[in-house]
Amino acid sequence: MRVMIAIDDTDSLGTPGTGHHAEALRQKIETLGLGTTRYITRHQLYVHEDVPYTSHNSAMCFEAELASDALEQVITLAQEHLLEVSEEGSDPGLCVAVRDQIQGLERLIAFGRQAKAGLMTKAMAYELAESTKVHLSEHGGTGGGVIGAIAGVGLRLNGHDGRIKGKVFAGAAGDSLRASELKNITGAERVCGLDGSRVYDSAQVRLSEDKVKMVFLNWERTILVHHDEEYGWKTLPKNSYKCY
Repeated sequence: MRVMIAIDDTDSLGTPGTGHHAEALRQKIETLGLGTTRYITRHQLYVHEDVPYTSHNSAMCFEAELASDALEQVITLAQEHLLEVSEEGSDPGLCVAVRDQIQGLERLIAFGRQAKAGLMTKAMAYELAESTKVHLSEHGGTGGGVIGAIAGVGLRLNGHDGRIKGKVFAGAAGDSLRASELKNITGAERVCGLDGSRVYDSAQVRLSEDKVKMVFLNWERTILVHHDEEYGWKTLPKNSYKCY
């Protein structure tokens, strides 16, 4: 059973972020033998003075492959996890969607896109959850995190949004290695230019920094590179990923 799990608004300034809590939930699912999980994606949502958020207003989502009888146990585990780790003053929300049971996938994806561009409400989020047959629940505070949680699921299912949580050490800044080597080291599924063109495995890529960031594009972990007149293909520095 392929399931998307997203959480939002669990932290406060100076405390471990929502990505940290999502990673801990992933580990709990696997440790308890409830399923296997994949990497976390971070999805940037609308930043506005009327939207309460800690620092960047982003939701975290990951994919899990569960046994057919493990769904309710995982939902309960996730709810208990949020109650345990969420900081005072946060407004945590949880969304769990079984991929093959979603009714109206396009509406879920559209909501995610809208949540990146404008204000959404809890009422809209719950109405969407009911019509698309996904689990949505709040676990403290105002519960406003349900908006980001269901938006995060929609954006993950869109396949063309978000950064992969974390960075991977690939070598010293200035090192050059083949694109195939870069993929093997980082676990990336492709390397491509900013225009979306795939970089051949044999191409040499120079590291702008020692650690490499990936984004979620075309449903794949992707390393973006740009063409430098002096060095050829070169990875993007960290600050270039803020728009993803």
